[in-house]
Amino acid sequence: MSNRFLKISGDYTGWNIYRKSVIICDVTELFINRALPHGLRTIDQMRQAARSCKQNIVEGVSDSTVSAEICIKLLGVARGSVRELLEDYGDYLRQNDLEIWAANDDRTLATRAYCIKNDDPRDFVAKCRERSNETVANIMITQIRQIDSMLAKLLKKVEAEFLAEGGIKEAMSKARRQSRGY
Repeated sequence: MSNRFLKISGDYTGWNIYRKSVIICDVTELFINRALPHGLRTIDQMRQAARSCKQNIVEGVSDSTVSAEICIKLLGVARGSVRELLEDYGDYLRQNDLEIWAANDDRTLATRAYCIKNDDPRDFVAKCRERSNETVANIMITQIRQIDSMLAKLLKKVEAEFLAEGGIKEAMSKARRQSRGY
């Protein structure tokens, strides 16, 4: 039986949830640079919300090595940030009298299917460059709803692991007892 207690997180850059957060960050940058008037406060808020989602996923996953509590907190912050960004995209569409696609709209369903299977940030940015601001905002709403769901599932997974295995202090005590033969 191993007396190791650290669960060193691996390379997260291939994880679907991370790659989707990069898409959100990159497409948001494209969107704000072309759709919003220079100097608007919303630009900084959207940029920071997109960045916060991505960065808190990175930090939460990395910190999970030593603390489930910090991991849960940071993933919660990432989820809050992406939900803030969802509101910004919805505000943009509403305030500019643009269409917000319904959940059962064919365009939403096609976007959802595409987003599920594709997580290459460069591909997303290239495709969004070809589309109107209205379409990009709706695509991002769909993408954000997906990552929100993914974050909720990841939080539940971390919670279940904590309940089953305990935290770092429990693991450290158990490993120490095992190394002493208790």
